[in-house]
Amino acid sequence: MSEYSTARQKMVDGQVRPSDVTNLRILEALLAVPREDFVPASQRAMAYLDIDLDISAPGGAKRFLIKPVVLARMLQAAEVTATDNVLVAGCATGYSAAVVAKIAGRVTATEEDPSLIGKATRCLADLDLGNVVFKAAPAAEGFAANGPYDLIVLVGATEIIPSTLYQQLAPGGRLVGVFAMTQPQRAMMVTHSQDDYGTRALFDAAVPVLPGLERLPAFVF
Repeated sequence: MSEYSTARQKMVDGQVRPSDVTNLRILEALLAVPREDFVPASQRAMAYLDIDLDISAPGGAKRFLIKPVVLARMLQAAEVTATDNVLVAGCATGYSAAVVAKIAGRVTATEEDPSLIGKATRCLADLDLGNVVFKAAPAAEGFAANGPYDLIVLVGATEIIPSTLYQQLAPGGRLVGVFAMTQPQRAMMVTHSQDDYGTRALFDAAVPVLPGLERLPAFVF
C-alpha cells in the first residue's frame, strides 16, 4: 500500500468514521478518490489533514478543498442516490465532484477560475469518471441548463441566501452547504417543497466562504 493510500485510509478511519459517517458508499468513494492529485505538488503531503486546504491558482481568488469530514457529513445528510442529478457549486480542482460522482448518477460542477477547471478536468479524466461535466460559472449562479437538480452541494460557505441556486432545485430537491450568516457557522440542508423552501440545521462547521457568496459590505454613515 502506498503512503497516500495509507493516509487516505487513516483519514477515513480517524476523521470521517468517528464523525458518525456510516454510509458505505460515501466511505468507499473517499477511499477511491486520490485527494493528493487535486492539490498542488507542494501540498501533497497535507492532502489528508483535517484542514481546509488552500489550492488557489497564482493571482486568483482564494479557493480551498474543504475538510473531508465536512463534505462527507453533508453528503450523508443529503442521502445521495445513484440516480440523483447533482450540481457541485464551487468545485475548485474537482475533488468534491469526483467524490459525488462515485455515488450519484450525473454531476455538473461549476468553477469560475479557468485554470482550476483545467486541473479538475485532467484529474477526473485520470479517474475515468464519465458522469461529470465542468462548467465555467460563478458558484452563486449555478448552471440552470443542466437542472433541475435533485441535489446541490456548496463546496464552501455562503454569507447570503443563494436564491439563484434555490430556483434550480427540483421539487423535493435538497441543497447542502455551510451557512455563515450567523455565528457559529452551521451546515444546513434546504429542501424544495412545492413553492416553499424549508431549512434544517445539520451540524456546526466552519469553512472558507465561496467567491461570490460573500456578504455585501454594510454602508457606514
